[in-house]
Amino acid sequence: MGTVGTLRTAGIGSGDEVIVPAYGNAEVAEAVVQVGATPVFADIDPDTYCIDPAHVAACVGRRTAAVVAVHRFGNQADMARLRELGKRHEVLVLEEGESAKPYEEVARRRAHASYLSGRLNGVRTPVGHERHTYQQYVVRVPGNGRPDRDAFARVLRSKGVDCTVPVKTPVHRMPGFRRDVALPETERAADETLALPVEAAMSHRQLQRMVSACNALGGLLQPAF
Repeated sequence: MGTVGTLRTAGIGSGDEVIVPAYGNAEVAEAVVQVGATPVFADIDPDTYCIDPAHVAACVGRRTAAVVAVHRFGNQADMARLRELGKRHEVLVLEEGESAKPYEEVARRRAHASYLSGRLNGVRTPVGHERHTYQQYVVRVPGNGRPDRDAFARVLRSKGVDCTVPVKTPVHRMPGFRRDVALPETERAADETLALPVEAAMSHRQLQRMVSACNALGGLLQPAF
């Protein structure tokens, strides 16, 4: 059962509000609208990129019927805090997972991530933990936000590094969902994040080349003032 079915089964519809993350794709917000409810956008934890329970608590109102947490990039949302919040406010807490990968693939991705995190400089590497599966290896490019991140990405691609911007536009900035809300961590993540490849099939030489390409560029970036 997808998000739409789960919301409908729970009786959520017109007049209800559902708190969702703004950092990510629009599918969860679209599901909320499809059942007749209103999405309310919450900020993210800057380390995990998942919905921030503290900001969710600040978003809860008398019409709040549910919260949808989305696990992101192989990071896990803080479900314990969210469920405690849901119990306290009598709000349904749902979670959207990511497609599970075979153990061997996850082990290889973790090994690649460990290699990169130990050698990359000039970018902020992911905050690692034992449950991180590195569905994507997402770094922060310092400097002046989106212009420096996009320039960094263009040069890497020219050197054969297949990097991608994981979230180009937060949902609360998209047509049809635009909201005048302050979500600083979401905005910052959309401007700074870049996903570097960590596919299990990558060779050690490919990883070395990527490190060399990134580190050569890191020193050219100027911090924002």
